[in-house]
Amino acid sequence: MNLATGIQKAIDYIEEHITDGLDLADIASQAACSPYYFQKIFGILCGITVGEYIRNRRLTLAGSELKKPNVKVIDAALKYGYESPESFTRAFTRFHGITPTEAKREGGRLRSFSRFKVQIILKGGNSMNYNIVKKDAFTVLEKVEQHTVIGEQNLNSVPEFWGRAHSDGTITTLLEHAADRTYIYGTCYGNGHSNAETFDYGIAVECAPDTVAPEGFRVNTIPARTWVVAECTGPMPEAIQQLWHELCTEFFPTSDYTPTYEMDIEAYPDGDMMSPDYKSQIWIPVVGE
Repeated sequence: MNLATGIQKAIDYIEEHITDGLDLADIASQAACSPYYFQKIFGILCGITVGEYIRNRRLTLAGSELKKPNVKVIDAALKYGYESPESFTRAFTRFHGITPTEAKREGGRLRSFSRFKVQIILKGGNSMNYNIVKKDAFTVLEKVEQHTVIGEQNLNSVPEFWGRAHSDGTITTLLEHAADRTYIYGTCYGNGHSNAETFDYGIAVECAPDTVAPEGFRVNTIPARTWVVAECTGPMPEAIQQLWHELCTEFFPTSDYTPTYEMDIEAYPDGDMMSPDYKSQIWIPVVGE
């Protein structure tokens, strides 16, 4: 299943169950990937989070429903997943710019957020620096934290992890044990096709296999894989976010390679990460050809 097809199946599932208690793991299963990777790819392809899409669609449908004379505000609130008329009114007003009561009046102007249809439009003309690399297993020393996609908490918790790593000595400790100091890695273990709503994220360096991990760190083996290694140039995080977008919207839809969804690695060399000349990489294990 390609990326666009998988995301569209998941969107169709959301729409069919829009008044149910939607679970991210169930939604992601429609795209045959873990909740982490579904959340990531959905955001890249669609430009908003899964939670925002569901909320916007529910409030759009609730607005249409309130135009019916026999529908009460509390009925619409409960139908579209709000525990009280008060929480529904706050969300409705932020979205539509008017209260549910005002929406029931004739002529109340409502905002509409339409159902998504995923299409990959091949524009051409862009060049991407990438290599297909068959790499033997290698060893990393990493500081690992578990993050959750529930409530999209990982969108904040992973950047916070990096911020702490720079201030609490984590980066210094890693570099002291590095066998190769070329890169500091962000190692994201995305759980493949499982329905786990948590995932491990590590900040790592390549190390010798016999490295003894300091307290709070672990030594881990990255298995032998075929990787797509793509490079970008520019300041963080904008450059690497754009590279992810190009990989999902341009490279994978037109290549014979498919991500394994087991993990991905972002590789950051030493240097000024805000420089327009800063170079970083994304490594994605793939199958194909």
